[in-house]
Amino acid sequence: MIATAIENTKTAWLGEFPTHWKVLRIKNLFQERDSRSETGSEELLSVSHYTGVTLKRESLENEDDHISNAESLVGYKLVKKDDLVINIMLAWNGSLGISPFNGITSPAYCVYRIKGDNIPDYFGYLFTTNLFKAEFRRNSTGIIDSRLRLYSDKFFSIFSIVPPKDEQDEIVQYIKTQEEKINLFIQKKKEFIELLKEQKNIVSFSLIHLEGIKKGYPERRIKSFSQILRGKFTHRPRNDERLYDGEFPFIQTGEVSQAGKYINNYRQTLNEWGYSVSKEFPKGTLCLTIAANVGDVAILNFNACFPDSIVGIVPNEEVDLDFLYHALKSLKAKFLSEATLTTQYNLNVERIGPIKIPIPVIQIQKEIVLELETETATIDTAIAKAEREIELIREYKEAMISEAVMGIRK
Repeated sequence: MIATAIENTKTAWLGEFPTHWKVLRIKNLFQERDSRSETGSEELLSVSHYTGVTLKRESLENEDDHISNAESLVGYKLVKKDDLVINIMLAWNGSLGISPFNGITSPAYCVYRIKGDNIPDYFGYLFTTNLFKAEFRRNSTGIIDSRLRLYSDKFFSIFSIVPPKDEQDEIVQYIKTQEEKINLFIQKKKEFIELLKEQKNIVSFSLIHLEGIKKGYPERRIKSFSQILRGKFTHRPRNDERLYDGEFPFIQTGEVSQAGKYINNYRQTLNEWGYSVSKEFPKGTLCLTIAANVGDVAILNFNACFPDSIVGIVPNEEVDLDFLYHALKSLKAKFLSEATLTTQYNLNVERIGPIKIPIPVIQIQKEIVLELETETATIDTAIAKAEREIELIREYKEAMISEAVMGIRK
């Protein structure tokens, strides 16, 4: 398949693609839809550059979260399966996708329907490539990233490559086949990582709890040697956008679960109002999740605010922070056994304080930590290797999609 570069200055950014493919403005490929919900009872959809178009209810942090901060969903935009949905404020970051569902979405988003017999999924893949995200940024209106908007007239003015329908279909099927293999690889690697983490917990439980009891170290309740802080978020709904985009870091359960030993980064911030309805934990707090992913533990490396799905534990001078981290991390099964299950696991904060841990003198605690980290170093190396493999396969996936939609196959 011979590729060529377009010489027209308006389309030169498209680079190389097969000579028999067309170049059309997006207005010739999509038409805007602005049908509105009369009842607000349809399934609410969410749009993300991570996951495309998904069901909003599946992304809620807690089961009692409101699905929307709006008083009513009447007037929200109707979305049909195979429609293109774009968050116009984040189009430059790939926050768009072809909807697999019928539903409704924010009135601030744009909804487009494919024209003719083109394959919508092809353009869904094409528009999330770095090539098109850069072009969306160039055509967005605004001074800073958080204020950029890709309005329909600008979106429609952008040129797109258009393969013949049969090639669009072939490319989509190729990408989906490769994605299936990649996703299976990632799933297996994640399962392997979880097994390694369980192995670490077994080693930790043996060294800290079993050996501690065997050697007669005094068993002490968590509340006897630490301050237990309860996160809070008293505003409902908690996803009210007026609470965010300020100067106060805000951490949720997913970030604790994904942090490793330390929480070093954050994705959200609260403003003064959000700060006033939340709870700030100090640097050095041991954070324990008590909802959804119950029993995940990480050490906070900066001051941050937390919702009521997370508990903070601050040990006194009798207990080494690293020792307590390993002790609590090895108790994940215990925390889960104490939790109740409705639509998700929830651990009552009152059950945490009475849990007992063998506590030797602090010098022995430090020696146990050193022994533990020495024994588990090989496991840590294996985990890091598996995580790097996941990172690399995701990079490969992105490159594979970019090449496939441009008619390049390796």
